[in-house]
This record gives sequence, C-alpha cells and structure tokens, in this order.
Amino acid sequence: MKVINSSFRFNDDIDGSYILKKIEKAARVCYKSEDKITDDSASNFIANIIKRGHESVLEHEKITVTIICDRGISHEIVRHRIASYSQESTRYCNYSDGKFGCELTFIKPCFWSDSDEKYQIWYKQMEQIEYNYNKLIQMGAKPQEARDILPNSLKTEIVVTMNIREWRHFFRLRCSAAAHPQMREITQKMLLEFKMKIPVLFDDIC
Repeated sequence: MKVINSSFRFNDDIDGSYILKKIEKAARVCYKSEDKITDDSASNFIANIIKRGHESVLEHEKITVTIICDRGISHEIVRHRIASYSQESTRYCNYSDGKFGCELTFIKPCFWSDSDEKYQIWYKQMEQIEYNYNKLIQMGAKPQEARDILPNSLKTEIVVTMNIREWRHFFRLRCSAAAHPQMREITQKMLLEFKMKIPVLFDDIC
C-alpha cells in the first residue's frame, strides 16, 4: 500500500507573455483598437478588461493540468462544465497488476497528522481495502467488479483542460474557505503557480 500527497503538473510549457498578447489581440477587435497594441500594452489592457467584467475574451486561451488527488475530490472537479477531462479509470486499471506495483495508492488526508488516532483508523481501513481488493482479483473478479469496494481516498489522475475564464471561476470556488480541505490543499498551490506563470489574469483571486 502506498500513501501520497495530492499534487499537480502543467501539461505544457506556459508562456504567460504570449497568452496575454494573444488575448489582447482578440479582445481589441471588440473596440477596434488594434492600432494601440505595443510590446508592453497587453498587461494593462487585460487588467482593465477584467475590471470591467469583459471576461468572455479570456476564453480564447486554455490551460491543461494533470491533477493527482483522491476520487472524492475528482468528483467535485468534474462538476465544472466548461472543461475537458480524461481520468484514470478504475474500471480498466487492475491495481493488482505489476504495472501498479501490485498495490493501491491512497491520498493522505491533509486534516489528520500521522500520530492522530483518526489517521490510524483511516490507515488500517485502507490496508484492509487493499487486501480485499487483491483477494477479489485473485478469486477471478474483474477490475470493474472489484472496484466497488474502493474508497474516496483512492488516488486518481485527471487531466483537466479549461479556458482561462473557467479557471478563474474554478479558483474562486475551490480556493474559498467553504471548499473541502483536500480541495484547498491542492488548489491554493495551483493558484500560486498560475499567478507566477501567467501574470495579471489571476492576480485578483486569493
């Protein structure tokens, strides 16, 4: 059995300056102000666009991220409708296979320390689930049958593509104090990376 922390990675090299310039070029068509484009005009122009709420122009650019989280959190992520998803399938993945180390991988709950009794209860339950899953496979159950005992804590990988406008909506909801702790654990780190890689577009979200 393996226990890991949630994580994420960008699927492409991100050129924040290129993204800003591309959005500016599209947005200025609305005002027929293409003649005002300069080497450094994009940042201020897009900042003003966001302040005015003209966010539809942000849909011209998309970002793809692979998120490694538990199944419960992935169920919340896919509620965002303007997006594309490709997710690790418990129906087809046989975790008893050598490709997966013949073991289940779980996401560590961020709200319990290793010494907490609640964490120990959780850990023992995950061990029992792994044992029972492998036993079912050994008895001839197919992965799509054995998966019925798999918990929310099971690790999953999900490739997420959203346009910039939807990412802004995503972070507003999923970084808020009302979001699930396991969700905030990963989205707050993601938001910091988005801010570093793509200036202006996420500066107003905290």
